[in-house]
Amino acid sequence: MERSEIKPFIAKRVAKELHDGDVVNLGIGLPTMVPDYLDPSVKITLQSENGFIGLAAADPDADDAAYTVNAGGQPAGIEKDGMFFDSATSFAIIRGGHVDATVLGSLQVAENGDIANWIIPGKMVPGMGGAMDLVVGAKKVIVAMEHTQKGAPKILKECTLPLTAQKQVNMIVTEMGVMEVTPEGIVLTEYNPEFTVEQIQEATEAKLIISKDLKPMV
Repeated sequence: MERSEIKPFIAKRVAKELHDGDVVNLGIGLPTMVPDYLDPSVKITLQSENGFIGLAAADPDADDAAYTVNAGGQPAGIEKDGMFFDSATSFAIIRGGHVDATVLGSLQVAENGDIANWIIPGKMVPGMGGAMDLVVGAKKVIVAMEHTQKGAPKILKECTLPLTAQKQVNMIVTEMGVMEVTPEGIVLTEYNPEFTVEQIQEATEAKLIISKDLKPMV
């Protein structure tokens, strides 16, 4: 798979997990591509932890274009029925369980659903952001990420980086496959036909459980 194809491939598959009427929070980077691949019949509402519901693509011609940004500091817009509110209200929505799904990247995921996605010790980072609240408050946590980092596994038996949260990941989507986190471990439910199951396991430190209904990613 060409490197330029990886992120769109992952985003397209994640889009199938979102349903009409869902309130969704998207992390920065790859997750922001997901709405581009939604079925036209699916209408989701985007929530942003910096105080929006009804987030939309940036409109450079809008009067307030320079003042509306998403949680990653990128230009954004607001739908006609969207709302602005303070951080207390925003995190009440998240902590109150009103976000149906959050899609975010990760540095590491453990086979029990632990997630480490906010810091590499010794590196400069902008901070935790809303990730700690989102992975605990959202009804479904989907990690969308490349399967490895410079060839090193990111899906591990145990995370070695500081945790964002414990046992909160429900699904992992990479360029190699789709995995569900279960009490028994990580189940490979779909695979990219460009890779064999053996190659996927070799790129994964955690022991994968191969679903009896394993099917190709489409």
